[in-house]
Amino acid sequence: MENLLRRDPSAPLDSARSFRSGLNTGSGLAAASFLLAISFGALTQAQGWGPIAPVICSLVVFSGSAQFAMVATLGAGGDALAAVIAAALVNIRYIPMGIAIAGDLRGGRLRRALEGQAVIDGSWAAAHLGGGRFDRPLLFGATVIQWPSWVVGTAIGVAVAPDPELLHTLGLDVLTPALFAVLLLDELKRGREGWLSAGIGAGVAGALIAVVPAGPALVAGAGAAALVALARSSRTDETDPTGRADQTDPTDRTGPTDRTDKADQPDQTDQPHQETAR
Repeated sequence: MENLLRRDPSAPLDSARSFRSGLNTGSGLAAASFLLAISFGALTQAQGWGPIAPVICSLVVFSGSAQFAMVATLGAGGDALAAVIAAALVNIRYIPMGIAIAGDLRGGRLRRALEGQAVIDGSWAAAHLGGGRFDRPLLFGATVIQWPSWVVGTAIGVAVAPDPELLHTLGLDVLTPALFAVLLLDELKRGREGWLSAGIGAGVAGALIAVVPAGPALVAGAGAAALVALARSSRTDETDPTGRADQTDPTDRTGPTDRTDKADQPDQTDQPHQETAR
């Protein structure tokens, strides 16, 4: 996978090979998602969600961070509207992620909207080729194996309903931040482009977390990082693929040097006479 992620973004893609690579990459992510889903299902039973609602939620929402935000909000005494708003704020990161990958999706609006459902954190990061390009088949392969893992894990968590304290003891409650940390480190290893965005996002979140709850602080940090990344991307679009500003070919400019060079060249009109003399 590492070779695929680091290859030349302009190289042609082998769709079948990329999809298989996505399945390979997604299998590891699916294992982590499975454990997270078990903990989600167990927490919903502790809050009295019943057996059907958690599974439907995983089928439709398919976003661990948003679903845990809903559980946390409801567990703190919030109503359904507050839980939906919390989930939406956590998932606001998908706006810049969707903008970034939109150019690699295909078809009309409906098809592109359906393909966009494959954009989840791990798959998006794995499919990023650099240079503003994404491996579309790899994205699909990495996601298609994670979705059933998430749903089945939720169902098992609902059925078994392990004690939430056991989940804390096993460390399953830190899987989500650990997964995000791994994705961030992998992205930063590929180049220095993401360092500024990551640093600003961490700085904003770290400053705000002292005065506001963790959720809004993280959302603000993610928003700041996304804005910086979009601004840098816009500036990059104004340069050529090598990252340098477009420059006019010096040979197209006229000036004293050009006139001197032309004066040093023989008169082209004299060449027929010279050929005749020979």
